Amino acid sequence: MPRNTISRVRAEGDAFSIGVALGRASAGFLEQAPRSAQDRALEMRWRGSDYLKTLESAARATYPRFVREIEGIAAGVGQDFETVFLWNCWGDLQLPEDVSPATKALAATGCTSLLIPREGDGPAVIAHNEDGDAEILGACLWAEVEPDEGPAWSGFMYPGQLLGHTFGSNEAGLVQTVNNISAHDLQPGVPRQIICRAILDARTLDEAVDILKRKDRASGFHHNLGEAKTRRLASVEAPASGCAVREVASPRAHANHLLFEEFDGLEQTITLSSRNRQDAADRMIAEGALARGAEVVLFDETTPIYRGEDGRRDDYAQTLATAVFALFADRVEWRVHATPEERNALSGTVRVV
Repeated sequence: MPRNTISRVRAEGDAFSIGVALGRASAGFLEQAPRSAQDRALEMRWRGSDYLKTLESAARATYPRFVREIEGIAAGVGQDFETVFLWNCWGDLQLPEDVSPATKALAATGCTSLLIPREGDGPAVIAHNEDGDAEILGACLWAEVEPDEGPAWSGFMYPGQLLGHTFGSNEAGLVQTVNNISAHDLQPGVPRQIICRAILDARTLDEAVDILKRKDRASGFHHNLGEAKTRRLASVEAPASGCAVREVASPRAHANHLLFEEFDGLEQTITLSSRNRQDAADRMIAEGALARGAEVVLFDETTPIYRGEDGRRDDYAQTLATAVFALFADRVEWRVHATPEERNALSGTVRVV
């Protein structure tokens, strides 16, 4: 039996009901699994703090429906709201100085994405390695959601966390994949995972970019965005202190650190793995590897870009899934690989409405 099972869960209704269903789907894992060193450190430092309350107030003032989803997740997993909200703010909160180097490294790790513009009548493609804590391998979910309000959407879910900050798409044909960044510009504001969830509610690429241009964000990510109807692709770096957008006209890769010159002066943590994955993906694209498919790059094990559980990884993260989205004018065809050996663990087609 494969170790990396990705269970499918469906949810519908109002925001709280959706959250409850998603929370219940991951409750069994959370009941048995010990909290990570990162979670424990953040809880010890920030639980009950005025700063955490400020993040909550900002989230409720701007996106109350998505806070309601977190309330539902908390009910579904059997935890108090503050605990689950804190889990969803891990990138918005500074780790204590005395945490271990391994914990700091895990907080700074992240994913690799490819953006491949259309050729002629062919699809535009967004492909993504979702890299995270090896302890949650096999506990992540693929959620398919039909809300009472907003477009239907689906995405990859970490146990107990709001969807959006990994990879997913909605029925408007908007696709999003997300790379962690570790910019040192945290500020009080709307948590970045709330922002990611808001993008799954957007109906156009321009609407999604406008969300990322908000000046009241607590921290940020790098976002890969695609719009099926126009097959436009955009690479967006959005730390708390700014937003830089690049519409994509030629294939490009993005590992989990800021690349654009707008942020040359912004201090950030860049792991050796992130540098190596960016360099390797750029080199493989220049050599024409994408002619054989996005997986050729994302499954590279020499750098490695793909980080497996059998020692083929160079830091504290592991590849949890690989997703490929093909954007046509009237549909999005998607597939999710659990591992290079477990292709198409999940797949489907979303008709654009």
